[in-house]
Parts: sequence; C-alpha cells; structure tokens
Amino acid sequence: MYGKVLIYILVSALVIWSLEAININQIFKKNRVLQATLFYFFLALSLIYLVTNFIMDLFTSIKFI
Repeated sequence: MYGKVLIYILVSALVIWSLEAININQIFKKNRVLQATLFYFFLALSLIYLVTNFIMDLFTSIKFI
C-alpha cells in the first residue's frame, strides 16, 4: 500500500515536470485559459494514472511488491 502511494508521488512529480516542456498556448485558441488549464489538468491526471499502473503491474509481475 505504501509502495503505491510512493510511486504515485514520484510519478506525479515527474509527469508535471515533463509537461512543463510542452507549450500548450500554441495549441488552444486565444482567451481559452480555463479550457487549456482543465485540459492540462486532465492530461496530467491521465498520465499519472497510466504510468503508475504500468509500474505497479510491472513490479507485480516480477514479484517485487
């Protein structure tokens, strides 16, 4: 249980750090700040969930956790 929480925290930091490299302002229309922020938020949540579950499945199949 504590391992999964630790992995979520670590992956959250890595995903947010990596998403800072994307310039989202060029993708969205002007004056759509709320929509761009929500997209960024949901993209971060999705990536955090997917990467954490991938790592957990990988460790579970190898029998580390």
